[in-house]
Amino acid sequence: MNDEHLDALTIGQLADRTGVAVRTIRYWSDIGMLPPDRRSAGGYRLYGADAVARLELVRTLRELGLGLDAVSRVLGSEATVAEVAATHVAALDARIRALKVSRAVLSTVAERDSTAEETALMNKLARLSVDERRKIIEDFMKEVAGGLEGTPDIGERLKRSPIELPDSPTAEQVDAWLQLAELIQDPEFRSRMRTMMELNVPGSPGGSIWFTGHVVQVVSEARENGVDPDEPDAAAVLTRLFREANRAEVLQCLEAGLAADAERYRQLLAVVRGHGPRPSRVEAYDWLAQALRADLRRAA
Repeated sequence: MNDEHLDALTIGQLADRTGVAVRTIRYWSDIGMLPPDRRSAGGYRLYGADAVARLELVRTLRELGLGLDAVSRVLGSEATVAEVAATHVAALDARIRALKVSRAVLSTVAERDSTAEETALMNKLARLSVDERRKIIEDFMKEVAGGLEGTPDIGERLKRSPIELPDSPTAEQVDAWLQLAELIQDPEFRSRMRTMMELNVPGSPGGSIWFTGHVVQVVSEARENGVDPDEPDAAAVLTRLFREANRAEVLQCLEAGLAADAERYRQLLAVVRGHGPRPSRVEAYDWLAQALRADLRRAA
């Protein structure tokens, strides 16, 4: 090698110095990320000492997952490493969210032993955009609660208590969202929920059954104290809750909610919102229904 090239490295020497394969160095050189300082008389590429540091930077950025375009921007001083890293973090976050969605779908498929059609539907629901998910919720709310006297409008209800899947949901939240989306798009469920909402508007005999924790608390206390729903002692619990309200109408409100599977809806909402799973109220509602029926039989 001529004296003028004593400070130059061939591709082979650069590969030995850095541990990067010759083929990789040649490719990065061909696309302009690692241009040679010059060529030898025989046409071989020769690299200066700074090529080692440049090559190490390229390898590091590539190992971190940055694309060739991003690496080229850094090398060309079009963007700083920090700027590119921030962009890459956002891309990784999006990828992580997508992977969480995929994992949740696959977990649900495995648990349900789902068919190909069900799997496709779940995957479609899971990948809906934020606006598409919000539209599903708004349509459901309008159908089941729109125009009911004494209730706030849909926009106000959603503003006060939004039903949204977070940007970085857990697998449990995605699974709950899948179940919730399927449930609220079921016409029969919507119809049953509408009936329940019509019977449970504020001021109705059973209007507090499904919308306050007080009813469940009182019933739970009665159950813990061993009060049998079929015995006369349960009548005092009913009077505490509903005073002189018509028991048949109260039972109708309660049964409408049970038929609508309102408790499952409540549980799914809690998980999607990151609050759940919450303790089930089904046993308390069953006790209450049994007590109301017994009270009506005694009054007959």
